[in-house]
Amino acid sequence: MMHKKMLILLAIICFLFVVVGTGLAEQKKGNEKKGKYLYRKNCRTCHIDGGSAMVLSPNTKTQAQWDRAFQKRERLKCADEWDKLSDKDIEDILSYLYNHAFDSPTPATCG
Repeated sequence: MMHKKMLILLAIICFLFVVVGTGLAEQKKGNEKKGKYLYRKNCRTCHIDGGSAMVLSPNTKTQAQWDRAFQKRERLKCADEWDKLSDKDIEDILSYLYNHAFDSPTPATCG
């Protein structure tokens, strides 16, 4: 009986760690839904299988890699395309990609 209670207690503790850990994970503050729309509209046309650029989706990179890519975007081949976007649009796209990166709590493909 004591063994069963300990297993239940251990399961509850593990569950709490997962829930609290997911809740505390760093997330970007931009509008993620708008970022997904903007990514599909502005980036995905080239960054898709058969497109003119490397295939990319949110889970293609880690959160740190997305941060670096956005910090050094002037070095990218498509830098001129970035200039067409507002700072808010760029923040929203980064939020979508970062929050669904390979190492995020909710990795995602563009779908």
